[in-house]
Amino acid sequence: MELATSPTTTETESVAHWSATLLQYGYCVIPGLVDPDDVAALDGDLAPAFAETSFCQGGFYGERTKRFGRLLSRSARAQRHVMHKLVLGIAETILAPWCDRIQLNLTQAIALHPGALPQLPHRDQDMWRGAIGETEYLVNVMWPFTHYTEANGATLVWPNSHGQNALDAEPQTDPIAIELRPGEALLFLGSTLHGAGGNHTDEVRRGMIVSYCLGWLKPYENQWLAYPPEVARYFPPELAALAGYQQHRPNLGNYEGQCPSVLLEGKSPTGAIDALRPDQQVIVEDYVARQKTEA
Repeated sequence: MELATSPTTTETESVAHWSATLLQYGYCVIPGLVDPDDVAALDGDLAPAFAETSFCQGGFYGERTKRFGRLLSRSARAQRHVMHKLVLGIAETILAPWCDRIQLNLTQAIALHPGALPQLPHRDQDMWRGAIGETEYLVNVMWPFTHYTEANGATLVWPNSHGQNALDAEPQTDPIAIELRPGEALLFLGSTLHGAGGNHTDEVRRGMIVSYCLGWLKPYENQWLAYPPEVARYFPPELAALAGYQQHRPNLGNYEGQCPSVLLEGKSPTGAIDALRPDQQVIVEDYVARQKTEA
């Protein structure tokens, strides 16, 4: 499987190429997405949070691991990763069959310290008790801040364990340790079996996971608490929408019956306004017209 390079293509062709790879194998590694110097600067911005955050409690998160979220509030540099056009294009392509729009599921920084044990292999789609093997619920993006190696706990991925294969009692393949360098990204589906490796070195493995999910799901990170209106109003409109300040048609996620983006404009909504899909709008307009004719 070729993961190192992508052919020289247009942006649309690149989205199609990597989306197809992701759907075929359940994961892919895309090189050269961001400047390593930008990654180092983001890592530096988050250094105080890494230092202040306590180790996790519980065997799943890892007792030699540190995790914290709200990265868009902690560093403006996180926006470049969250809103990366190619990555967003892939996430939208993968998830579009099942939703009107996608949303941000989480932004989480992770540090595996020496002695961290391998994480329990799992599928992130199991956060939701929906149908397995029929729907893709999310796309994960692992952005390394330091060199990920097999020795220091690089993410383990089971190729071809996604989609309908998630119904199998045991994976059909052995795991692969996905070694990464800053500037690259590992993308994998919510149905793909994976887990952090164990850190057998004396170095800390740091990185960030960003994930996108179907717009009608309850996200892992409560976006309206992570980014309340007084924070989100300073986001670009596209980022604010991704963080939940946009209705998912029909009428889902509204505030007083209107799009929650009104809160970012300092408005006080009065009166509900339809937010329907085009097919629903046609049905409603036809129904109302017939009622008026028969009245």
